[in-house]
Amino acid sequence: MQLNRRDFGKLAMAVAASPAGSLLAAKPNSKFDGVQIGTITYSYRDRPELANDAQGLLKLLIDSNISAIELMPPVAENFAGAPAAPARQGGGRGPGGPGGAGRGPGGPPPAPAGMVTNPDGSVSCPVPAGPEGRGPGGAGARGGGRGPGQPNPEMEAYQAELKKWRLSVSMDKFKALRKMYNDAGVSIYCHKLTPTMNMSDEEYDYMFGVAAALGANQVSLELSNDMAFMKRLGDFALKHKMMAAYHYHTQATLTAWDEALAISKGNGVNLDCGHYLAGTGLSPIPVLEKYGKMGRIGSLHLKDRTTPAHCAQNLAWGKGDTPIGEILKTMRKNKWTFPASIELEYQIPEGSTAVAEVKKCVDFCQKALA
Repeated sequence: MQLNRRDFGKLAMAVAASPAGSLLAAKPNSKFDGVQIGTITYSYRDRPELANDAQGLLKLLIDSNISAIELMPPVAENFAGAPAAPARQGGGRGPGGPGGAGRGPGGPPPAPAGMVTNPDGSVSCPVPAGPEGRGPGGAGARGGGRGPGQPNPEMEAYQAELKKWRLSVSMDKFKALRKMYNDAGVSIYCHKLTPTMNMSDEEYDYMFGVAAALGANQVSLELSNDMAFMKRLGDFALKHKMMAAYHYHTQATLTAWDEALAISKGNGVNLDCGHYLAGTGLSPIPVLEKYGKMGRIGSLHLKDRTTPAHCAQNLAWGKGDTPIGEILKTMRKNKWTFPASIELEYQIPEGSTAVAEVKKCVDFCQKALA
C-alpha cells in the first residue's frame, strides 16, 4: 500500500500518541562523534516497492537508524508527480559474489575470505554473481554510456513529456519532501543525477534546483572521460553553490579525479573506498587525505571489499580488507563534515533484510568511533 502525504502524516501522529512510541518520538541518529554516517537508496534493493517511494524509503531509513541519505532517482520526482516511465527490461547491479565456503572437521582448512576451496584442497576466486558496475557501459566503465541507446518512439514521447513536466513543476513539491524527511530526523545531503550533454541549460538548472530544494549541497554521478561534459556540469554546480561529486569504481587511482577537479571548481569526489581497494589492492586513506585536504570531497561510499589477491569480493562488514574504522577515524581527526555513506552491496544473508544489514553497518561505525 502506498500512502500519500496526508495519510503518512496521520499515521505518524497516531503512532506518536500511542504507548509504543513513534517515528517522530524516536528520530534516527547516525552521526557519531562528529562523523555523519548515511546511506544510499540502492542499499534497500530488496524492497524496491518501498525504496522508490518517498514515504516507504523514509520508513526504511528510520528502521535502520539512518539520519542522512544520498537520494537516487526516481524517488523525488515520483513524489512530485512526474509522469510514469514506460516499463523496461533489465535491472540494476547484482550484489557481490558469494563468500568462501568452509569444510567440515578433518578436511582442508577453510579458504580465506572471499575465496572458495576446490575439491583438491586448492583455493581460487569464485565466479562473480553479477556485474559490479551500476551504470550502463559495464562494470564501472569511465564514460560508459550515460544515456540509453537509440530510443524507441515510446521512449522519445516519454522523454518529451518528462522534459515538459520538469520545466513546469513547482519546487514547492520537492521542498515538501525535504520537510517530511527533516521532520522525521533525516537529511538529504546528495541527489544522484542522470544528466546528458545534450540537455538544455534549463534542464541543468532544474536538476540543481531540485537538489537545492531537497536540502542537498551536492549531486553525484559517474566519472566521465568527456571533459566538456564535466566542465559544463561543474560550472553549473558552481553557479548553484553546490558540488558535482563524481563516483568511480575499481578503475580508480590516486590521480583519477585530477582532470575533473582542474577543469572546474564545482567538481568534486564521491570516493568509493571499497571499490578503490578492490581495484588497486591499496588502502583508500591516501586518496581520502589527498582530496579531503583540498576540500574537494563531497561524500564517501563505504563497503567492505577484499583486495584483488582475495578476489575483490563484497563481504559483510568486518570480514573484508577495507579499513573502514581507520577511514572513519581519519574523518574525525580532520573534522571533515562530508558524509560517509553505507552502500550495502554484499549478498543479504538468507532470512535477513537490507534494513537489518544496514543497521549492522551503522552499529559497526558507531563502535569504530567509540
